[in-house]
Amino acid sequence: MKELSPPSLADIDDMARTALASLPAPLKRMTEGVVVQVTDFPDDDVCEEMELESPFDILGLYQGTSLMEKQIESSGTVPDLVFLYRRPILDYWCESGEDLHHVVRHVLIHEIGHHFGFSDDDMEALEAEAEAEERAKS
Repeated sequence: MKELSPPSLADIDDMARTALASLPAPLKRMTEGVVVQVTDFPDDDVCEEMELESPFDILGLYQGTSLMEKQIESSGTVPDLVFLYRRPILDYWCESGEDLHHVVRHVLIHEIGHHFGFSDDDMEALEAEAEAEERAKS
């Protein structure tokens, strides 16, 4: 029997980079300098700050200053980071049955939305609109 192994950190990172590269050019230009980092789980500080019951409760996290809040001169600041959490993503993937590339892309885009200063409600509305347009094309 062939042994199957779950996608690695590098596999998820490759999916995220492919998703990032597929963003429309205007959006992609605005994400220059955003660092994507894939880890298995959020660290203890994130779990505490986000008041998570379990590290599986979060798929990704944006850390940085949104474009809406950035000042013209922001030297000396740390880069904007998008964390993708491999184990919670894989858990969600197994439970949902969705395509893993789609899940990674969705989480990445959601977290990038925070870079643009969108609220969770704004992003949900935009995603619903995009899904409706996609269904209309099919």
